[in-house]
Amino acid sequence: MSIRAGASTYAVGLPGKAASGPDLRYQATIGETARECDYNTDTHQIAIKVGIQVRVIVGPAGAPPTVEVPLRVAVVEDGVSSKTIATKAYTVTVNLSGDQGGTYSFVSSDIVYPAPQGGAADRYVFYIGFDPQALKPEPRARGKRR
Repeated sequence: MSIRAGASTYAVGLPGKAASGPDLRYQATIGETARECDYNTDTHQIAIKVGIQVRVIVGPAGAPPTVEVPLRVAVVEDGVSSKTIATKAYTVTVNLSGDQGGTYSFVSSDIVYPAPQGGAADRYVFYIGFDPQALKPEPRARGKRR
């Protein structure tokens, strides 16, 4: 399992300010990780469990008592042109204890994908990381014009 380049930390600043220096509200980092794969011989699919420990530290600008942290888990077939096999975004709520910050252990067990054929399994990589896009609501469907 690998942490996606550029997605190992998630920093939040004051509204309209950069998440750095005195304007930093909080920063999350990925700590321990684990994965477990289970092959289903009937369906020829693989179900994975991914465990991620997230640590949140409070910045100089202070943080609310709870924060939402956006995580993404992806199974990718690496190669000349990478191919996403499965991906899932999660929003994890972390309770902070004052200036001490907080930790949260998250386990996803709802990712299933078809078993790779031949040597393709050697090219599969499990990526994890913070994904701020996961916090944005899905675009609303437009209604029919009358």
